[in-house]
Amino acid sequence: MNIRAMIAEDELMARKELLYLLKDEKDIILTPHAETGEQLIQLYSEHKPDVIFLDVEMPGFTGVEVAKYISEQDDDNRPLFIFTTAYDEYALDAFEIDAVDYLLKPYDEVRFKKAMMRIRKIVVSKENTQEKKPATTSKLLVDDGERIVVLSPNSIFYAVPNNRLLEIHTEDKVIMSRMTLQELEDKLSGQMFFRAHRSYLVNLNHVLEITPWFNGTSNLTMKDKHKTVIPVSRSASKTILKTFQV
Repeated sequence: MNIRAMIAEDELMARKELLYLLKDEKDIILTPHAETGEQLIQLYSEHKPDVIFLDVEMPGFTGVEVAKYISEQDDDNRPLFIFTTAYDEYALDAFEIDAVDYLLKPYDEVRFKKAMMRIRKIVVSKENTQEKKPATTSKLLVDDGERIVVLSPNSIFYAVPNNRLLEIHTEDKVIMSRMTLQELEDKLSGQMFFRAHRSYLVNLNHVLEITPWFNGTSNLTMKDKHKTVIPVSRSASKTILKTFQV
């Protein structure tokens, strides 16, 4: 397991000291270093390091400002941050943005080794989580009782139970399946499908509008030719706007 590391430090001696320590770590691959906040933003987008050793006080954007910016832009795959500073009081700033650790200048080798142990534990944990995550479904096989229908998940607008069958609505047809709504939801896990109601599974990519209703409920209008209106339960209404990041 290799770890891609980037140094963001404008002081030459501090940068050399950190380079010296990192070069002794056999699993570290060094990417180009940054000397300003603006340069770090550019280099991060090009090299996507796993961990950034980030000086709190850099010219232009501060280390904290850049870390917040990168986290907001790339929240799902954000790098690990190790803040470096000559002042102990900046440690609080580091932990406000969920930094892994901070190192005081001049660097203590024992303290540096502890920070590296933290990094490795987190990287290994991330890799294990990704390995366990089910692969995103690119095609869906639906048994309608007579044949197996191959569907693209995004072709589905919504699904609703009807007696003992499940209606799967696409733009131009309705497919009846013997699977349950929960089974379909499990198969589509990780994609843009939302349980709007205990009886409805909706593809958020095909929602036209959201209309508040009464008692905290709401309605979804779909983009299909019928402009189908789907009820949203009160509990689901509380989360759907967050899902759309409104």
